[in-house]
Amino acid sequence: MGFMSSAMRLASFSLGLLFAVTAVASEETQLVDSINAYRSQAQRCADQVSLELPPLVSDPRLVLSGNSVGDLQQALARATYPMVNVQAISLSGPRDAQAAMNVVLESFCQVVLDPQFVDIGVSREGRDWRIVLARPLLAARLGDWQTEGQKLLEIINRARTQPRQCGGQPYGVAPPLTWNATLGSTALNHSRAMANNNFFDHIDRDGRTPGDRAELGGYVGQLIGENIAAGQDSVRKVVDGWLASPGHCANLMNPAYRDLGAAYAVDPKSDAGIYWTAMFGSQ
Repeated sequence: MGFMSSAMRLASFSLGLLFAVTAVASEETQLVDSINAYRSQAQRCADQVSLELPPLVSDPRLVLSGNSVGDLQQALARATYPMVNVQAISLSGPRDAQAAMNVVLESFCQVVLDPQFVDIGVSREGRDWRIVLARPLLAARLGDWQTEGQKLLEIINRARTQPRQCGGQPYGVAPPLTWNATLGSTALNHSRAMANNNFFDHIDRDGRTPGDRAELGGYVGQLIGENIAAGQDSVRKVVDGWLASPGHCANLMNPAYRDLGAAYAVDPKSDAGIYWTAMFGSQ
């Protein structure tokens, strides 16, 4: 979440088959899009309010047929997907993507709003649907938190050189951000707290907001913002996810911000494995 205070008769048959395949594929894609749109805003689910989440990335290795229900882990191993955590939703009955989404909202909102999942695959056979959400092993070789934080700063500043739409809000070119060591240390502490205590939120376990943490760290700013992410194993994936998420994108493009500090932390025992925090400020 971004926090801010395809003879003639044969040819005809082939063409019709192509259209049918395209139609099926579009329903599956539409369901992925609907899930991501749902994740892009804070939602109330099971008496809790979720954070705004970046979109899930479609991965063809997660598009599994119905006969792989019994052994999901073996199916993913055969597909060479280096899975850590995975969950499958099986639906029987929905005639189209909208009907499938209605069932997801009614019975599986907690699954699709789980921040640890970063990839998705949807398959459909008639009225039987399979939605697979997964988090892969951390494959990237990361430098220390400061090195990766500086890379994140560089990619964000590159994004700020181009005007863009963040949801429905247009943003112009924004001035580059400057690395701030205090915000960096504060971001590191929050990433470590999320990883070590297995939570994902802007409010820490002591009830402190990003502004509270920045002030306690020694940064007195007129404006404080924070983006967090979980599960992605590279700064490029993190920033791409934020840019595709309206609230996160708005923080990245906000011209009022002047400073940035960012860091990641890893804990193999946590749900998401890796957690990222970027803190924006203006003094």
